[in-house]
Amino acid sequence: MKITDKWSAPAGRLRGAGTKINRLLRQNAAGERQESGFSGAGGEKPRRRGKRTQKERRENRVSWTFLSLSVAGVALFFVIPFFVVIYYSMIDNPVRHNFVGITNYVKVFNNSAFRLAALNTLKFSVTAVPLAVGLALLLAVEMEKRLPWKSRFRSFFLSPMMVPTASVIMIWQILFHYNGLVNVFIKHFGGGKIDWLKSGYAQIPIILLFLWKNIGYNMILFMAGLANIPRDQIEVARLESATEFQIFWMIKIRYLSSTILFVTIMSLINSFKIFREVYLMAGDYPYDALYMLQHFMNNTFRSLDYQKLSAAAVIMAIFMVFVIGALFVMEDRFSRDLE
Repeated sequence: MKITDKWSAPAGRLRGAGTKINRLLRQNAAGERQESGFSGAGGEKPRRRGKRTQKERRENRVSWTFLSLSVAGVALFFVIPFFVVIYYSMIDNPVRHNFVGITNYVKVFNNSAFRLAALNTLKFSVTAVPLAVGLALLLAVEMEKRLPWKSRFRSFFLSPMMVPTASVIMIWQILFHYNGLVNVFIKHFGGGKIDWLKSGYAQIPIILLFLWKNIGYNMILFMAGLANIPRDQIEVARLESATEFQIFWMIKIRYLSSTILFVTIMSLINSFKIFREVYLMAGDYPYDALYMLQHFMNNTFRSLDYQKLSAAAVIMAIFMVFVIGALFVMEDRFSRDLE
């Protein structure tokens, strides 16, 4: 983003705030590299690592001894079952175990229920995740200011995490029932009643429920990230007459890039876990707009079609890997000046 505003200073006319802040960020990164012993020409050369001493080898053995139980647990409960799922997705039957290649994947892609579930899940994630991240960041920036009852507001936004899911669903059913409070409110202003859970508006209550449950947790993560931003760079930018928006976009967002990545990934994962709430509100076979990937997998599991279930799970895992990889690439390019 280029900023063309200019202001006067004792040394003469300076460049725009964006260029100034970019230079300060690069200088700070260069200073950190020099302090760590990796300065360029004329600086100290990095120390060459010699052969490992007996003490280092002993420390490595001790470290791997403590890590071995965790590695074994991850392999036993996550890695091995994942490869078992891949195996089941490539056989015709759990009894005969005949290899069929990608036949099960082709059947899943041609299944209309899977396509509907995947499209609904994609629509929900594309809508709910950016809202959860953006609103949480906005609230964190506002909470950073000196507000009255600041601690009470934090507790208020975190309270949804302490409420049982069944209780929340009961409240949502009261609010969004055909004769519920939301329709009463709409009718008061001259609108017509909406059958929220059996119409094209069915995802709106679920998106609101997702935001209500996740914004508070995301806000706390952003507040922790904002607290770790170097204050000296913000003060220098203000002395150079940078606006609050320029400080937010050129400094705060760049230092928050890793936090934004983490919050986005966690929100994306939570968006794929919305099945519990939808299941409690609408059952096994809800209205088409609420039929998610988890519904498809749950119903496939109940029909004991393990091959189709395994293929759908692998497809979803591959999609998640590509999305998260793209997020990592974007975060790396955006925060390159800080390294």
